Amino acid sequence: MKFIVSSSALLKQLQQISGVINANTVLPILEDFLFEVEKNKLTIIATDLETVMKVSLEAEAKETGKVCIPAKILIDSLKNIPDQPLTFNIDKHFAVELTSDNGKYKVMGENPDNFPKEPTADETSSFTTTSSVLVTAINKTLFAVSNDDLRPAMTGVFFEMDKKGLQFVATDAHRLVKYKRTDVSCPKNDSLIVPKKPLNLLKTALPDNEDEITISYNINHLFVHHGTTQLSCRLIDARFPDYKVVIPMDNPYKLTVSRTDFQSALRRVSIFSNKSTNQVVLNIQGSELQLAAQDVDFSFEGTERMKCQYNGEDLSIAFNARFLIEILNATDSGEIKMELSTPTKAGIIKPTEQEENEELMMLVMPLMLNA
Repeated sequence: MKFIVSSSALLKQLQQISGVINANTVLPILEDFLFEVEKNKLTIIATDLETVMKVSLEAEAKETGKVCIPAKILIDSLKNIPDQPLTFNIDKHFAVELTSDNGKYKVMGENPDNFPKEPTADETSSFTTTSSVLVTAINKTLFAVSNDDLRPAMTGVFFEMDKKGLQFVATDAHRLVKYKRTDVSCPKNDSLIVPKKPLNLLKTALPDNEDEITISYNINHLFVHHGTTQLSCRLIDARFPDYKVVIPMDNPYKLTVSRTDFQSALRRVSIFSNKSTNQVVLNIQGSELQLAAQDVDFSFEGTERMKCQYNGEDLSIAFNARFLIEILNATDSGEIKMELSTPTKAGIIKPTEQEENEELMMLVMPLMLNA
């Protein structure tokens, strides 16, 4: 089998899907890309058994065939070959010979029959949306996903679908993000939990633009299709916690503050906080917000004052500064509104300006105030 392909186009596509491959895999074949050649079309597949990514590109080929090629050595060599046509020659023992303008490189491929089969998209429900909707949703929710494998339901993003919209929820029990789009119509009421890894891969593979993407799913898998790129992944088989019960219905105190000023102050003050809790206390009185942090073990202390708009009784409430900084990163609004009630009740954070067709709500649990 022989085919010719552009070295830079090939490298670009391989880099897009190489994130699927784990460093230490159980099966050696999982360290390979599967190359499938049909007339003038090359399809490359990478898998870790849970997630499969597939890209297609143009190639010059007269015959059809398949081969598995080790991923690392192929990418490392392509990075150092300038843009030019590359010729791949594969013999019947799956030995691969690459020929460039002034070089010849050999690598031992593997039998493609041993490569894991990808899941079939049977009995799927599907809907279309734009690439930027999915990329934005991933960026706004992924940081709040839990890393605790003992609670698998929280290690992914919860997709809630109905005819009126698509909602994305992520929580790690300390904070929660709910992001809703009303400009997407799903075929029926449904829900599923998508793991973190495929979402990270989609975030880098999809362009942040108005390209149309198709999202399909069945009971076990999610399938995302954009142009020449396809991703499928196994869904998390668990029940997502009932997140609605932790969202306080009545938080009467309203604090409005500049997002960037608040974030910068948190960054500066949190340097002096206890490293295990990152605790920063917010003391709110009138139109002044004071941030205070201390680490008793090292006699570190930091305080800052800033202007705010506040409607409510004087309040002292403590939060993990790292969580607050990450939450503030998820919004682009110039100002944010915090809805608070007591020092032991969750605080709700919303951007003051929301884009049309989207609703973002973030929640963070308070820490116990040091007496």
